[in-house]
Amino acid sequence: MAVVITMPRLSDTMTEGVVATWLKKVGDTVKEGDILAEIETDKATMEFESFNAGTLLHIGIQEGESAPVDSLLAIIGAPGEDISALLSGANASAPKAETAPVAEATTEAPKATVEIPTGVKVVTMPRLSDTMTDGTVATWLKKVGDTVKEGDILAEIETDKATMEFESFNAGTLLYIGVSEGQTAPVDSILAIIGPAGTDVSGIAANFTANGSVEAPKAAASVEVKTETTAAPVQTTNAGGRIFASPLAKKIAQDKGIDLSQVKGSGENGRIVKGDVEGFTPQAAATQTVSAPAATTTAPVVKPFVPAGEKFQEEIKNSQMRKTIARRLAESKFTAPHYYLTIEVAMDEAMKSRAVINTVPDTKVSFNDMVVKACAMALKKHPQVNSQWREDAMIINHHVNIGVAVAVEDGLVVPVLNFTDQMSLTQIGAAVKDLAGKAKNKKLTPAEMEGSTFTVSNLGMFGIQSFTSIINQPNSAILSVGAIEEKPVVRNGQIVVGNTMTVTLACDHRTVDGATGAQFLQTLRQYLENPVTMLA
Repeated sequence: MAVVITMPRLSDTMTEGVVATWLKKVGDTVKEGDILAEIETDKATMEFESFNAGTLLHIGIQEGESAPVDSLLAIIGAPGEDISALLSGANASAPKAETAPVAEATTEAPKATVEIPTGVKVVTMPRLSDTMTDGTVATWLKKVGDTVKEGDILAEIETDKATMEFESFNAGTLLYIGVSEGQTAPVDSILAIIGPAGTDVSGIAANFTANGSVEAPKAAASVEVKTETTAAPVQTTNAGGRIFASPLAKKIAQDKGIDLSQVKGSGENGRIVKGDVEGFTPQAAATQTVSAPAATTTAPVVKPFVPAGEKFQEEIKNSQMRKTIARRLAESKFTAPHYYLTIEVAMDEAMKSRAVINTVPDTKVSFNDMVVKACAMALKKHPQVNSQWREDAMIINHHVNIGVAVAVEDGLVVPVLNFTDQMSLTQIGAAVKDLAGKAKNKKLTPAEMEGSTFTVSNLGMFGIQSFTSIINQPNSAILSVGAIEEKPVVRNGQIVVGNTMTVTLACDHRTVDGATGAQFLQTLRQYLENPVTMLA
């Protein structure tokens, strides 16, 4: 049966999108996970993948054209299938009835079965990244009964890539919460209902549940949600209440050892933000009265005692990020024919050059920054390594956007340095530091993780001598960087003490042949062993 694909909401503020490029044409076979098109949002140009398999039967928005979110983008079905009814429905005044797989962020989905009272808006779980299929509510910043203004932050939502603030596009009273804090729900599930105070919305919530858009327990728990959220005080200094703070503020407070219950928030509803923590001066008098709750929130989890000889298992729920990492790495490993090339690089000159560079005031360059710079310059000389595989063509990227793998609590993210070859070492160092900080605080935006053409993964700081990585598709290669080791080496026929580093290039054999990968590594070694050539 044919499926209608609508213009997705690829960012929290996106209202319309422009089709930059179609990667499939009418008549092409589409597999689940194939990239259908590149869509330009209000923030970035992002790849949009298909969640359906079949044949592309119709394209509703041509390249260069813009259309509102939820407009008819394409139709996928069986070869030769009659789609005239879908096309006529899409041209009708209420096209949303034909797009059941995608619910609008307001009230269109339930119109077919429930009459929506005037002024009531249904808010659904947004798609905050191009790969997001589920979202977890990390924090509600509003509770049932609160007044909501257009632009207010409703909640912080954890996607497969980051924790992002979700703002309201509607004004009114928060009448219903469909997904409690810590719960996960699919994109387009009912998240909340906003409308005039006192409006009965129980029928709307129940209908969404009946249609399978949200899990049944959530509708039954609506009264409990209301009780739970109204009990949480907005005063951040209440010793017995929950503390409202942004994830970044919490992280900074934890790093500095600051008791958040002592901090007065300047954000909405007294919410603590970054500036409040950075400008906080501890008061000794308040420490005795409010330190106990902070200790309970920041203390490490104590593992249960397990007597010797007894089995014990612990189940940890997979985060959205962990699920996406598992899916994408499995796809890469089992679709791209990986092979590996390893070389040893003499790092003595690089160590001397770094020491000199870092004597400049306010300058801090790491060995990883030097590797990233060397990779960028080597990729300009060997653009085939900077490529992507498609079934119909090989894409050679003549711009260099290097992704730098960063380990975070839930897994691994890859922020991207755009036009890395045009950046100096100090610019690379500052950019990597900034993006790594955002990654650890879950503040990376989708735009900051899109568009890489090559990836660097460095485990040298953990003492790992060498390792191999799985290619970060759609890239064709990834460089694994090991630790710098001091050991005996042969120089000019003499055994001397030298510093070496092992790097391994994982390549997709569909795009990068062995000789091409080897030539890239030779160029990379020349830059690292003679760092002055990177400054020319």
